[in-house]
Amino acid sequence: MSVFKIKNWEYWSASMFYVPLLPYAFYLAIKAKSFGFFSAVNPGIEGSGNGLESKFKTIELLPDYCKPKSIFIPKNETLANVIEKLKTSAIHYPIIIKPDIGFRGLLVKKIADEQELSSYSKKYNSINLIIQEFIDLKNECGIFYHRFPTEKSGKITSLTLKKYLAVIGDGTSTLSELIKKDQRSQNYLQSILEINKSKLDVVYKKNEEILLNVIGNHSKGTQFINGNHLINSNLITILNDLNKNIDGWCYGRIDVKYNTFDELLKGENFKVLEINGIIAEPTHIYDASKGTYFDALLSIKKHWQLIYKIGTSNKKLGFGTYINLSDFLNTYFKYKKYLKEIAKLNAN
Repeated sequence: MSVFKIKNWEYWSASMFYVPLLPYAFYLAIKAKSFGFFSAVNPGIEGSGNGLESKFKTIELLPDYCKPKSIFIPKNETLANVIEKLKTSAIHYPIIIKPDIGFRGLLVKKIADEQELSSYSKKYNSINLIIQEFIDLKNECGIFYHRFPTEKSGKITSLTLKKYLAVIGDGTSTLSELIKKDQRSQNYLQSILEINKSKLDVVYKKNEEILLNVIGNHSKGTQFINGNHLINSNLITILNDLNKNIDGWCYGRIDVKYNTFDELLKGENFKVLEINGIIAEPTHIYDASKGTYFDALLSIKKHWQLIYKIGTSNKKLGFGTYINLSDFLNTYFKYKKYLKEIAKLNAN
């Protein structure tokens, strides 16, 4: 591992953030008298958002004013049927395509035309997919929100601004050379070169910014920036209003595309790309410039405590139920099996 990656824990293994906290997780399970207390947190989302829920079904929970056009593509669907669904839904290229069950930017791709759609479909048509309209708004952020079931207003515990991977032209170097010289781009070199293959020989003007990817996932090179200082009462009101329109969602992160932050604070000109449940992360923790690794662990611990409080409260109020230990283990092994299936498809 390079010195750059050692200093920036955004590149560390996920186990570094969760294994140290396993004793605390067991403590919460013993306190709740159930290893499945988390399953009562978001009664309106399958599995409370454990990573195996359908993205399409979850997106459908959103009110129309902030919901992107989306279509569900069942496995083994023919390309002709997919194209017909695009026409019926009035979704035009470019589009975003991804697995209906996915996480951390897994296989998310921006598709420019029918040829690219055909190529993607042939490779991944053995799993359920979701297609969304491409939201052409300038900025993206992740907002972590929770609300206790006995309270009318919730709280925002994390705001992550997302900076898409980009390089700056110098008037002499080709895009390929700029990418290979950029420290951050080097960590995603193969995928970034592939995404930008049609313009690698282009020489851009001095000081011209070239976006290399516009998908807001760390696996695509996006940088997570701690924006917690921007949390205010206006933003909380926006999330409270959204929460009122999503039955059974009490905890998690929404990924939002917006034009300007001022417009977002007014509830204008924004779309929610995804709702994430109990496996969602407060992604501001990956900004190493505004905290330590131990701060990151503490933040995760605090969010697990929220899961416990909301889950046990929902159970007492009759809003949700706990899964038993066997169901918990089945979910875990199903999750691992799915990851292996995806990895095999990606390798091919």
